[in-house]
Amino acid sequence: MRPALPEAGHLHRGLILSRDSIHIVGASLAGIRAAEALRRDGFDGAIALIGEEPHLPYDRPPLSKQVLSGAWEPDRIGLTKEEKYPELALDVRLSTRATGFDLASRTLDTAGPNGGSSEHVDGLLIATGARCRTLPGTDGMAGVHVLRDLDDALALRADFDRSPKRVVVVGAGFIGAEVAATARGREIPVTMIEALPTPLGRVLGEQMGSVMADVHREHGVDLRTGVGVESVDGGDRVERVTLSDGSVIEADVVVVGIGVIPNTEWLDGSGLEIDNGVVCDATMLAAPGVTAAGDVARWPNLRFDEVMRVEHWDNAIEQGVHAAKRLLVDDAAAVAFTPVPWFWSDQYDRKIQLAGRVRADDDVEIVDGSLEERRFAALYGRQGKLVGVLGFNRPRHVMQYKTMIQDGVSFVDAIAAGI
Repeated sequence: MRPALPEAGHLHRGLILSRDSIHIVGASLAGIRAAEALRRDGFDGAIALIGEEPHLPYDRPPLSKQVLSGAWEPDRIGLTKEEKYPELALDVRLSTRATGFDLASRTLDTAGPNGGSSEHVDGLLIATGARCRTLPGTDGMAGVHVLRDLDDALALRADFDRSPKRVVVVGAGFIGAEVAATARGREIPVTMIEALPTPLGRVLGEQMGSVMADVHREHGVDLRTGVGVESVDGGDRVERVTLSDGSVIEADVVVVGIGVIPNTEWLDGSGLEIDNGVVCDATMLAAPGVTAAGDVARWPNLRFDEVMRVEHWDNAIEQGVHAAKRLLVDDAAAVAFTPVPWFWSDQYDRKIQLAGRVRADDDVEIVDGSLEERRFAALYGRQGKLVGVLGFNRPRHVMQYKTMIQDGVSFVDAIAAGI
């Protein structure tokens, strides 16, 4: 049996580590929430917040919805009001990229508007996120987009404003699906390509994947599954997409949503363990005085007995705070990070929420509503335990079952709860 760990969020007297400074690499959701947590906990040393983008930290979920649709402008998505930054007393370095780190010498290398620099770090929190995968042969081709950051969203919105004849979305995961839904909301014709037989089938299972497919088809999306992209063709601008079954789709905008790659190349040779992200222990420690958080962090979540890397908004917040606190306590006071992952996706008139850690072969039980009306709560069970809940327009149910997952409720008892 593992020894009991102190409650998350508590720093114990006598176990606080003395640090002169902390560098946070990644001016992201995880990064800014980490900086705020450090100040809340009384850390009065220097904090550097280093970000590759020219923008102050902003909220990413609206990019594929409100920003892309034109309903919001970028000034609405800042994560912290600009007037709050002086209170945080941060050394904010925008348009600055981390280029290297050496654990042995604790040296961080960066490149910014004024050239490169090298400096010693005391505490380091890595929150460099991930970047989108791309399709071969599309670099520099006008009309071909990924959607990861604010500039991506504004570039895609500009192409939507041109009233394209057809948008092709490659990948029917949650980002691709949100882009398709936003385009349909602007009455733009959309074809969505998915290599799997059903969207998200490997995660949600075939039954729930089919529901996702039906929702898009009901809103006019030409969804083609079980087929891949052979090539994206055109001159200076994209003109067509050829699929692996030989069919050709004329298109003047293509959006690629086929997953992401953790931004860890700058850590090659650093002395940190890199394997599909920065590998951390259960407390988010990657090495003495080094933690990671957000999309770039990979750690063993003891609640699910699984090593995971989670690309969700809620995880970035919680993990950023946890990784910041970990830099301030010694091993004896360290707390394991054991969240129940949770996220949401707004598509058309549906709020889709998923909590837990589900697999395609889990047992599934509808406990409220029905698949036919696209309003339901579905529970996922594995080895007798409740491990997940999927809700379509059922936010109250999702949150209550999420608590049951945290409490270790059995699958049978969760079904019988009758929420």
